Amino acid sequence: MLPTTHAYRIGGITDPEFAGDTLDLGPAHPASAGMLDLAISASEGRITSVDPSPGALHRGAEPILTARDYRQALSLANRHDWQAPFFGEWALARLVEDALGVEVPVRARWVRAVLAEHTRVASHLAHLSFVGHRLRDATLDTTGVREDLRERTAELTGNRLHPMAVRLGGVACDVTPAWADAERATLARASELAARLGAALGGGLGAGVAPVTRAQVDAHGLAGPVARASGVATDLRRHPDRPGGHEAPWADLADLLDLDTPTTGDAHARFSQLAAEVTASAAMVDRLLDGLPDGPLRAHLPKVVKLPEGDWLAAVEAPLGRAGMVVTSRGEKTPWRLRLRTPSFANVSAWPAVLPGTAVADLDIALASLPWVAGDLDK
Repeated sequence: MLPTTHAYRIGGITDPEFAGDTLDLGPAHPASAGMLDLAISASEGRITSVDPSPGALHRGAEPILTARDYRQALSLANRHDWQAPFFGEWALARLVEDALGVEVPVRARWVRAVLAEHTRVASHLAHLSFVGHRLRDATLDTTGVREDLRERTAELTGNRLHPMAVRLGGVACDVTPAWADAERATLARASELAARLGAALGGGLGAGVAPVTRAQVDAHGLAGPVARASGVATDLRRHPDRPGGHEAPWADLADLLDLDTPTTGDAHARFSQLAAEVTASAAMVDRLLDGLPDGPLRAHLPKVVKLPEGDWLAAVEAPLGRAGMVVTSRGEKTPWRLRLRTPSFANVSAWPAVLPGTAVADLDIALASLPWVAGDLDK
C-alpha cells in the first residue's frame, strides 16, 4: 500500500475550511491553544513521515527584546512559555548577572529556587492533563490543583500567570510564613495527584510508543524529562560547575533528583518521568521553605545596566528542558542581538525522526509525551 498524506491540526478552534482532522489532547492541555499543523504520511496504519508546521504566531520575541533595556526586558522574557513564564525572567537575569559578575544574595537565590520548582509542578501537571483525558478518568483532572498553584503565584508575586518576580540581582517578592503554609498544602495535593497519575500510568499508557534513542537526544539537543526518560542524565540542577549550571541551593537538593522511573525512552517513560518530577519538585519546595535563610533580596546595581561587548550565554533547567538565551552586546544598555534557545523547539524538531513507525491510532499519545508550548516554539 502506498503512503497517504493527511493533515492534522493540534488543538485550537475548529476551522470548517481546514481540510484535515483536529487532534484533541484535552481541554486543559497546552496544545489546546492550537497553532501547530502536521502533515502525516502513513502506510498500513503506521506513520512514515511527519512535517510539523508552526507559524501561526511569529510574534518576533527576539527582536522585540532587543528594543528594551535589560530591566525592561525582564517583563517580556516570561511571555513565550506560557506554562512556565518564571524561567524566561530567570534566564535573562542570570545572563546579565553572570556577565557583570553580580553576586545574588543567598535568600534571593532560595526564593528563585522555590519559584522554579513551584512553576515546574504547574507546568508538568498541565502536560499530564492528557493522561486523565485519554483514560477518560475525571479523577485525574489536574485543573483544580493548577488553579490553586496560580493562586499561590498571585499571592507571592501579585500576578497569576506572568510572575514578574525576578529583578536583576535578586527578586521583587519574599516568602511569608502564611504563604509557606498555603504552598505546602497545595503541593501536598499536587503530590497526591501525581501519585495517582503514576498509578494510572502503571496500566501501560504509551508503552512502546515513539521511543526516543540516546542518539536522537544528542542529535536534536533534547533535555529535560524527554532526555531523562531515555536514560540521559541531563539536568543543570545537578551540575552547578557547568556553564549555565545552577548555583546553591541545588546541591542540597541533589538526592531528590534521583528518581526511580523507566528509562525506556517511550511515551510511557516520559509520562512517568513528568509525574515523578512533580513529587520531587514538591519535596524540594518543602525543604527550601524549611531552610530559607535570612538576608537581603537584591544586590545593588547601577541605574543604567550595560553589558560588556561580546557574546553572553545563560541557561536554566526549565520544566521541558534547557531554556537558554544568547545576547550579543556592543556595550549598550540594550542587546544588539538576542536569541532564545527553547526546549519546545528542540522537542518538536525531533518529531520527524521519532514519530515514523508509530501507529496512527497512537499519534495523540506520542505528541502529548513530547511536550511543547506554542509560544515557546514559534517565538
